[in-house]
Amino acid sequence: MTSGHTEIWHNPRCSKSRTATAHLDATGVDYTVRRYLDDPPTVAELRAVLARLGAEPWDITRTGEDIAKELGLASWGRTPADRDRWLGALAEHPKLIQRPIVLTADGGAVVARDAESLRALD
Repeated sequence: MTSGHTEIWHNPRCSKSRTATAHLDATGVDYTVRRYLDDPPTVAELRAVLARLGAEPWDITRTGEDIAKELGLASWGRTPADRDRWLGALAEHPKLIQRPIVLTADGGAVVARDAESLRALD
């Protein structure tokens, strides 16, 4: 994950993720694919991505996943003191990470789940 190059955290089984890669292809963006389920991000990488997104870990968590229910995420706190717990869960269970996340060459990032967020990549 380096600034100066675009990277997408991709799940090829996800239609929104496939739409994002198609958008990047159509706009001619040179990018790297990271299959984050096979190559999970570390806590440090998650911290860096959240800083780029201007988000908290719970903002990028798929709370509807079975593992989220098993962990009881709905009852977890959402304060600065709770960040490490959430980050640990995301690193250990990458399926919980919202997708796709596009890390842009200019140092920004976007969770590219809809047409508006995809336009932000142009």
